[in-house]
Amino acid sequence: MASQPARTTPDRQRIVSAWRPAVPGVVEVFHARFTAYAYPMHVHDAWTLLIVDTGAVRYDLDRHEHGTPHDTVSLLPPHVPHNGSPVTEEGFRKRVLYLDATYLGDELIGAAVDRPDLRDPLLRRRVGQVHGALARPGEELEAESRLTFIGERLRDHLRGETGRARPADPVLARRLRELLDERVVEGVGLREAAGLVGAHPAHLVRAFSTAYGIAPHQYLTSLRVGRARRLLLEGRPPGEVAVATGFYDQSHLTRHFRKLVGVPPGRYRAAP
Repeated sequence: MASQPARTTPDRQRIVSAWRPAVPGVVEVFHARFTAYAYPMHVHDAWTLLIVDTGAVRYDLDRHEHGTPHDTVSLLPPHVPHNGSPVTEEGFRKRVLYLDATYLGDELIGAAVDRPDLRDPLLRRRVGQVHGALARPGEELEAESRLTFIGERLRDHLRGETGRARPADPVLARRLRELLDERVVEGVGLREAAGLVGAHPAHLVRAFSTAYGIAPHQYLTSLRVGRARRLLLEGRPPGEVAVATGFYDQSHLTRHFRKLVGVPPGRYRAAP
């Protein structure tokens, strides 16, 4: 099971939360608020994907100065020295994904050193969304799906290929739907699903979303909520229903049930 966010507050100038989720490719999730703290020169053995929510960060990468304001995504390659410090006295609040060194490929390190700061509103929004999914237990398929689009867009930026069209694939979409229908309770990870149907993960998610107007994780959640409704009407308690329908726990069921049905499971079962 993935570790959950562990929060430490060693002093008022530093607030840190870090964990390792059960999502392929993600080595660590790191959320922090710093005021007076500055990083010395150091390296990581992973790709560093950084967004700043408040304030701004300045840093040196390969002897060149850069900055990350709130509208920018910074991608720092593995094994390349960098530092970091707040631009103002108010400090900054940042969210970081450390991605496995093999996630993007060594051939893209040079391009990342040359262009680490990406002003791309869609990419910035997607990175924020994947952080939200990673912070919620039971949303691994959503996080993995969102992350595969992030990886694809990062590669496009580094290769100078943003904006290229990608074809639809209804046959592939149907194969994934059939797989999700078969594995409602146990679920399936995106990487596993892509291997089973013989497709790249990003192409698989895009094909499904284009064909059905809904992302794979949303489709699977809808099926689980439908099963939960039937079990609740049979009189089974919400905690038991959550386990029986593939949710992480009762609160996971409640969050999605309320979103799709309009009321929590307990009230739904008690309705006349």
